Amino acid sequence: MKTVKSSFRFKGGVHPDYNKELARDKAIELLPLPAELVISMSQHLGAPAKCIVKPGDFVTRGQLIGEKNGFISVCVRASSSGKVKAVEKRPGPAGGKADAVILDTTAQPPEAPESPVASTGEGPVLPPLDWKAATREELLKRVEEAGICGMGGAGFPTAVKLNPPPGKRCEYLVLNGAECEPYLTADFRVMLERADRIRVGIEIMRKILGQCAVRVAVEANKPEAIAALEKALADIEGNVEIVVLPVLYPQGSEKHQIFATVGRVVPEPPALPIDVGCVVENVGTVAAIADAVEKGEPLLSRVTTVSGDAVAEPKNVLAPCGTKYADLVAFCGGEKEPPAKVISGGTMMGFAVPTMEIATTKTTSGLLLLSRRRVFQYGSGPCINCGRCLRACPMNLNPAEISKAVEADDIQAAEKEYHVMDCIECGACSFGCPSYRTITQMCRRAKNSIRARIAAEKAKAAAAAKEAK
Repeated sequence: MKTVKSSFRFKGGVHPDYNKELARDKAIELLPLPAELVISMSQHLGAPAKCIVKPGDFVTRGQLIGEKNGFISVCVRASSSGKVKAVEKRPGPAGGKADAVILDTTAQPPEAPESPVASTGEGPVLPPLDWKAATREELLKRVEEAGICGMGGAGFPTAVKLNPPPGKRCEYLVLNGAECEPYLTADFRVMLERADRIRVGIEIMRKILGQCAVRVAVEANKPEAIAALEKALADIEGNVEIVVLPVLYPQGSEKHQIFATVGRVVPEPPALPIDVGCVVENVGTVAAIADAVEKGEPLLSRVTTVSGDAVAEPKNVLAPCGTKYADLVAFCGGEKEPPAKVISGGTMMGFAVPTMEIATTKTTSGLLLLSRRRVFQYGSGPCINCGRCLRACPMNLNPAEISKAVEADDIQAAEKEYHVMDCIECGACSFGCPSYRTITQMCRRAKNSIRARIAAEKAKAAAAAKEAK
């Protein structure tokens, strides 16, 4: 194992105020179990899980409550024992509603349960596996039944990513430890405190993928995490490098990390990293894989950074999935002052939320409470053709023209002429715009419209094919 510095600086990018000092030195703290959990069936990319419990059921910690519902989907397990109060639509961190299991964790189990339970305590939910003796198929099955998805943001099903299609082979496993979003320090604390679990996860993933090379990408502003990883990986065998990246947002983009660490370029969509021999996983996901295999622990909780100048005591909190934001804030001493904005995620790619009743999911990396001093009140103005968004865009797009096309409701131009589907929604264009135009939101609007059109076309084609038969 060796540590190398990357001299690659991608075109564009910005330097926002990182404000990581609020929580970076706060060790991970375990949240006491809340009285109520709201466990969504849509905690990942792809089809929501199919809920298999009903109101009145008593479920146990780790019990399957949502079945995988398609190829791109992930199962959901109960984060705690408790009684199902309701199954209803609840809003998620990124907007929209999905089925959720409302769990009363204070309820006592029935004296004579009708069916075997998974686990009522803190012991293993699944049988621990010896990863050295287990087969590739057994390890893949464990990742799937543990309900693991990418914990860095998108939530892509990990078992799918670790099982490349025929003809594709992983040559490089890239671990994303950049955590370039302002305020967020959850991944930093995981690298610092759980570097040994990351090492085990690397070994397991290499057995699944084949003995591929490994690149651990970390920004230069995390020297303590780099040191912890160097110690944990000191005697690991094979081609393993820690790659120290320059501090530049959005350094966490997987396409930019692939180029910075292995010098390969991922083609335009629908191409994926595996098309250039790469698999990219968040460091938190890698640690979760280690726990699922060695400890039999599914993905039931995650570390979330609670920060911002309007929260009394910023912290990094290990909380069960389904914890309401209000419970997270209460654990951090409550509000220091009324927040002007509450953001799920980071300030660049996160989503403003309207209520603290929204609950965490497997992808909730942060919760930010910002005062009016940190939230600039503005109105979106007309484009002045200054070109700042072009200089900031790391994907070499023309965000100004995309936004103008969307304003004119010309989604076809945004797609065909200006390639809006290549947008990674990093927010750099909006950050640099002197007219405060909501460019990123316009890109999201266009992409959602395009996806809806494609889905409708597929459904129409499928119906026509069925009718023809």
